[in-house]
Amino acid sequence: MKLTRMKIDIQKLKAIQLDYAERVIRYDVLDFVTPTLIAGTDVGFEDGGAITRAAIAVLNYPDLTLLEYQVARLPTEFPYIPGYLSFREYPALVAAWKKLRCKPDLVIVDGQGIAHPRRLGIASHLGLLLDIPTIGVAKRRLCGTHQILSSEVGSSTPLMDDHERIGFVLQSKARCKPLYISLGHRISDTTALTWIQRLLRGYRLPEPTRWADAIASRKPLFNKWLIDQI
Repeated sequence: MKLTRMKIDIQKLKAIQLDYAERVIRYDVLDFVTPTLIAGTDVGFEDGGAITRAAIAVLNYPDLTLLEYQVARLPTEFPYIPGYLSFREYPALVAAWKKLRCKPDLVIVDGQGIAHPRRLGIASHLGLLLDIPTIGVAKRRLCGTHQILSSEVGSSTPLMDDHERIGFVLQSKARCKPLYISLGHRISDTTALTWIQRLLRGYRLPEPTRWADAIASRKPLFNKWLIDQI
């Protein structure tokens, strides 16, 4: 399968992003005091990009043990275009979400929330589609600038873009590159940062997305869990 930019109306997609971005709720409207179920997501591609693979891991809180996971594989219908990756990723994520028996109260998404040039990364896009609280946790900066970050684990600094705070940069582990935290939907940026800090357990990634990545790639963490279930 060959996907090309010629099939994509960029101006239409940009208009959709700008419209959706206006609908993102940037404050806490959570209908719970403390979530009991928190999910993480991971999206990858197989067969040279022809197949989109989405994994969702649902963890109990506060012990952060794996309760359920689902993986969905769909034909990739959208090409790789920087700035529009959520259109490429969300169909498989929605498919995996529909398979879940236990729907989480909060979803940690591997990718940007509003820390996006048009304020609609995958965490915001998915949050709007599913009408759920989401937080974006990205490994790379897509836009914005920030001051020098302290190397101390747990330190953070605002991520700014044109005088607007679009998230935070977080030193989640010593001697590792920082994470870029931004609200996705139905949560404030400060609450988003607080939750990611609570979900760290000595690794660079917060536990929900670490589990989702392990499930998607069949890493030792997940393989050991499978053995323990026997």
